[in-house]
Amino acid sequence: MHDIRAIRDTPDAFDAALARRGDAPVSSDILALDEARRAKISAAENAQAEQNRASKQVGAAKASGDDAEFERLRALVGEKKAEVATMQAEAKELDAQLTDTLARIANLPAGDVPDGADENDNVEVARWGDLPEFDFAPKEHFDIGGVAASMDFETAAKVSGARFVMLKGAVARIHRALAQFMIDTHVDENGLIEHQTPVLVRDEAMYGTDKLPKFGDDSYQTTNGWWLIPTSEVTLTYSVAGDVLEEPDLPRRMTAHTLCFRSEAGSAGRDTAGMLRQHQFEKVEMVSITHPDASDAEQKRMLRCAEDLLERLGVPYRTVILCTGDMGFGARRTYDIEAWLPGQNAYREISSVSTTGDFQARRMNARFKPADGGKPRFVHTLNGSGLAVGRCLIAVLENGQQADGSVTLPAVLAPYLGGKTVLSSEGTLT
Repeated sequence: MHDIRAIRDTPDAFDAALARRGDAPVSSDILALDEARRAKISAAENAQAEQNRASKQVGAAKASGDDAEFERLRALVGEKKAEVATMQAEAKELDAQLTDTLARIANLPAGDVPDGADENDNVEVARWGDLPEFDFAPKEHFDIGGVAASMDFETAAKVSGARFVMLKGAVARIHRALAQFMIDTHVDENGLIEHQTPVLVRDEAMYGTDKLPKFGDDSYQTTNGWWLIPTSEVTLTYSVAGDVLEEPDLPRRMTAHTLCFRSEAGSAGRDTAGMLRQHQFEKVEMVSITHPDASDAEQKRMLRCAEDLLERLGVPYRTVILCTGDMGFGARRTYDIEAWLPGQNAYREISSVSTTGDFQARRMNARFKPADGGKPRFVHTLNGSGLAVGRCLIAVLENGQQADGSVTLPAVLAPYLGGKTVLSSEGTLT
């Protein structure tokens, strides 16, 4: 959510920042709506004052025996009362229109975000790991011999439809091991507090984390009104909604491993093979609630937490900063980490780490009390994948594949796999 006062003060700068995203200028429309709202509020206040004055005069007219003046003033009170009610209702409607308009405008990009139209204009900022060399044509994850029988798309389609998968046996265990490895690392070494959160949330939680009203079609809603979370960013971030935190309690760093659900509206025909783009998936999420002065440093910290997981797993990756045209609605700066997938001969996104500034905090009224006194200020919120579990499974399987259909697994997973480090070509752990 944007601060209307900032738009009033610097409308040209606001429009210029939106133009960097490729969005049309809106400040004139917003300010016209804001002016009409404030004018209606002022008119209602004036009418209320006139009503109050007339109400005081009614008693005096009755005491003096001036029946004509008494009736005139009583009629005036009724007239002003009706005017006040009408104007307050109109002001409330204008306020709702202004709030809805502001809620549909994307966050303004940070100054260091590169300008660009789409993913082709993203800028690489780091690269790690040597790409694996194979003496055979590397396969995509679902075609690897030891994987194919345990990655069941046909049964999932029979049960649920397209873009679902059933993992079985050793592959299901590797998937679980990856999630456990991520959570343990975040908790034991990265200082995040583990949470087990709901996956069903109310409208307010989706709105507060900028998923509503503009992107309702991207998520699933139950018949009784709950929303299935697209990521635990929603539950973790909204956990501080309406709170006034103490400054010494910042940053608040959280993580959760949850099921996630996305309708993938608008992605028809994209990544239909395999489990790269699913309606239901698992993710380990990182969320930080910070002091505004610390949010940029916190984003870099979170980015390193995600990159480090891939390094421990031995998965080559590159990190890019998203350009203005490719950045998500609520972000003011986003870094994507893209894992190398030999089967596709391409880097593919496995994590996004974003700072929203106070954009989400304003929507959900999340503030902190400055230690040196003064009025409460809005916190900054950040979120990042640490990591997408299914996509990490894909990367581990494809990078570790062998000519005979087996897969050499990362050593860091051995404690979670009973000490075993190989997925055999028959689909068993050895």
